[in-house]
Order: sequence, then C-alpha cells, then structure tokens
Amino acid sequence: MDVGLLILRLAVGLTLAAHGAQKLFGAFGGHGLAGTAGFMDALGFRPGMRHARLAGATEFGAGLLLALGLLTPLAAAAFVGVLFVASMSVHARNGFFGTSGGFEYPFILGLAAWVTAFTGPGAYSIDGALGLHLGGIGWGIGAALVGLGMGAFVLGGRQLEPAAPEQTEAGATQAGGTPDQGTPAEEGRQTRR
Repeated sequence: MDVGLLILRLAVGLTLAAHGAQKLFGAFGGHGLAGTAGFMDALGFRPGMRHARLAGATEFGAGLLLALGLLTPLAAAAFVGVLFVASMSVHARNGFFGTSGGFEYPFILGLAAWVTAFTGPGAYSIDGALGLHLGGIGWGIGAALVGLGMGAFVLGGRQLEPAAPEQTEAGATQAGGTPDQGTPAEEGRQTRR
C-alpha cells in the first residue's frame, strides 16, 4: 500500500506543481504571470496579477507538499480549493468530460489528492518519517471543508461585471491561460468540438 500511495502522490502532486510552475515561471510552455494575470482578469478575478500569483503558488506549493508527503491534509485541502475554483470558473459550464472543456481533469486531480487526507501519505513520506499520523476520516472531512470553504471564498470575490476599459485592454493584450484553463478563444473552440 505504501508504494501505491507514493506513486499516487508523486504523479498527482508533481502534475499540479507543474501547472503552478506554468503560471508562476512560464515553465513547460506556460504563459507565466503576465499571461495568467490577463486570463484571471478576463475571468473576473481582479486584480489579475494577485490572483495569478495566488493560484500559481497554491498549485506549486500544494503539489510539492503532496509529492513529498508533507502536511498531507493541508496539501489535500489546497488541491480541493484551487481545483474547485478552476472547475467552477472555467470548466463547469462545459459539462463533465474534458473533450468538451469540462471539469473531468481538475475533478480527478482534486479527488486523488483528497483521498490522501483519508489514507494518509504512507510510510514513504516526510510525514511518515517524522512519525506524523495525518490521515483518517476527520482529516479527510476537514480537508474537504477547508478546501471548499476557501474555494467558495475566492469565488465569492469574483467580479463578474465587465472590467473598466483600461483593464479590458490589459487583459486582451496579456490574455493567456494554462493547459487546464485555456485562453478565452480556446474555450470557445473547445465547446464547439
């Protein structure tokens, strides 16, 4: 079981960390902070740069924590929160399946991370090496409540009214997204497939 948990943590954690690196550093073909900030502005998360930094840092940090098996329930809560926001703000309107731009992909990543809050990270983890027993029904429920609560808080601050003209121009020139989000133009193409 410990080897299986290690494989799951590494695959899911490093995947989300890579998405965070796309946003923060422009790594792996990502749009970096400027492009992600334009996309965040277009989604109503203003100021876009602050939200780009927050989303990127959450993805990068939570991914690394999960991969390392360090403070695993906290990592799971951050996964749930950031992927809930991505699902609700970008993907939910397209249905479930990823082929139409739906929330299938963030749902599976978030669910896989959430499971580790119930199981714990396993013996091959920093939590395990430190003798921390951070897993069980309470940790799993807590991770879900904290993650969904923080996600709802972020979504509640979203400004859905059109941006001021100068914001619209900045968003248009910087518009970009990440592979899990896409640009607004790509979104339209995905829904027409």
